[in-house]
Amino acid sequence: MPGPLVIQTEELEPEAQAWLRRHATLEICPHDDPRLPTLLADAQGLVVRTYTQVGPRLLDSAPALRVVGRAGVALENIDVPACRARGVEVVHTPEANTQAVVEFTLAMLLDARRPRVFLDEPLVGDAWHRARRDLQADDHVADLPVGILGFGRIGRRVGRALAALGCSVLYHDLADVPESDRYGCAPATLDDLVDHARVLSIHVDFRESNRHMIDAGFLARLREDAILINTARGLVVEPFALAAWLRAHPGAQALLDVHDPHEPIGPDYPLLGVPNAHLAPHIAAATKPARLNMSWVVRDVVAVLEGREPAHRAPEY
Repeated sequence: MPGPLVIQTEELEPEAQAWLRRHATLEICPHDDPRLPTLLADAQGLVVRTYTQVGPRLLDSAPALRVVGRAGVALENIDVPACRARGVEVVHTPEANTQAVVEFTLAMLLDARRPRVFLDEPLVGDAWHRARRDLQADDHVADLPVGILGFGRIGRRVGRALAALGCSVLYHDLADVPESDRYGCAPATLDDLVDHARVLSIHVDFRESNRHMIDAGFLARLREDAILINTARGLVVEPFALAAWLRAHPGAQALLDVHDPHEPIGPDYPLLGVPNAHLAPHIAAATKPARLNMSWVVRDVVAVLEGREPAHRAPEY
């Protein structure tokens, strides 16, 4: 007997997709496909990732919808209050990509501070010695004072890793973090964090009050040789202000995996062509285990459809 209709608009790992197909009537329809509103008319479940916008307009097309599953952590593309106001549950996968994002954040920092090349041909004469001289790092990563802005799941793990390397790490968070969960990092006011940090790594959530937190005024308080890393949310950083600040401070760097106002970035993105802005295409969570963990949101989608309590209800901010 066919199960409830579930629409999948973005890619899932094959194992999770096959599991969902055994527990529901699955229809795969990209978020920009003109068939989507028609299919949503009878859908009870919807599984999305990053680029499907779930708000009042989509919800108007889905009167039978009971649950939206976000295969990932962030929820900025889903209007959670609007869903719940219509009796639609929202579930996600908050722990799915923590390890992947932590590793990627550390890799970006090491890329910025430890220049290196890999050889595929011999270096003749002085080229060998010149390469060794030119690729000398200015300092050890352990010598860089670090500020962690947002000390949740990912921020804590990044702080723990950098403290283990020998960095002096301060963090700022809205919540009071128990000492047992600080891993050698110390709490600080936002002012003290900015004064301390040579490296500022952003790990805040997507709540509206964090939109463009990193603006011209904030950037003016940073060190002129600061390294800004954002693997959290694009909306936290005002891109025009950051571009202007980077051009004015060539000794600074910005390492960005997420971008505002939209992804994919277009030719008008203000950070394109800024030599000390290093842009990645939103790949911090791009590991096979993380993608599979995110895809298993389908288990909570089916739980809701079967009247069971999901493991990970989405928060409201």
